[in-house]
Amino acid sequence: MIEQIFKLTNSKQKTIERIICDENLHYNHMILPKGESLPLHKTNSNVYMYVVRGTLSISLNDQAKSVYESGTILKLSEGILMNALNEHDDILELTVVKAPAPKNI
Repeated sequence: MIEQIFKLTNSKQKTIERIICDENLHYNHMILPKGESLPLHKTNSNVYMYVVRGTLSISLNDQAKSVYESGTILKLSEGILMNALNEHDDILELTVVKAPAPKNI
C-alpha cells in the first residue's frame, strides 16, 4: 500500500488528538463539548483552524473575543496568544493544521 490512512475520532466527548505529526506539518483534531476549551497558549507555527461543526469562541492576543461558525477557516501566524473555547450548546469540532511543523516539540 502506497498511501497512509488516518482516522479521526467521532465522539461527543472532549477529544484532542494528533493525527499527523511529521517534519512537514502537524494535523490535529479536536472535539469540545459546551464549556470545554483548549489550554491558553501561543501558536508555535502558522496555524490553520477549520471549524468543522459548532461555533468557535476565540480570543487572540489582546483583541475582544470573536465567534466563528462551521465552515470557517482561521489563519494565525506564529506567536499569537490564543484562548479557544466552546461557549455554545452544540459540539465544537476543529481540525488544526500547523505548517511548517513546529520546531520546538
